[in-house]
Amino acid sequence: MAKQRSTILILFLILSIIPIFDDVYAHSLFNSAEKFYAGYRVQVATAPEFPQIDEPSQFLIRVTEGFEYEEVDRFTMGIRVFYQDEQIDAIPPTSIEGSHWDFDYVWKNSGNHIVKIDLYDMGGTSGVLTYQFNMGTQSPFGYVFIIAIAIGALFFTGMMIYIYLPKLLKRFKQ
Repeated sequence: MAKQRSTILILFLILSIIPIFDDVYAHSLFNSAEKFYAGYRVQVATAPEFPQIDEPSQFLIRVTEGFEYEEVDRFTMGIRVFYQDEQIDAIPPTSIEGSHWDFDYVWKNSGNHIVKIDLYDMGGTSGVLTYQFNMGTQSPFGYVFIIAIAIGALFFTGMMIYIYLPKLLKRFKQ
């Protein structure tokens, strides 16, 4: 019976490492989003995923065109940041070569921010295209959550050692 169980376990492990699907999808960042409007898709993200207050982080933006998501050659974009319905920061319209715009940004307030991205003078559109995103920063409760998970993992490890270590030691003594 034990031999049969071992064979099934080994077979399961071997089969689990064989890829079944061809497509691989990366982990999307928690603090990321995308909007498709007027033929253009704007993607935003922050690095790190949860920016710390008063510490530099990166704002990552990508602009693509159409349903084929072809990267644009250049774009002009401005950004407005709102906190509690009040505009707290603005980045004036900037001309970007290529489809990516990565820049450093320092968040001043903890919590949810509304980020409005204005895309100017895109082909086939008239006026300004405005995309709105929710972006969050690390709050003090984030640390409590991480510490609670770490304590839970340590407690679980301690319980497993307490339960199984005497059995292992007893087996080795015989």
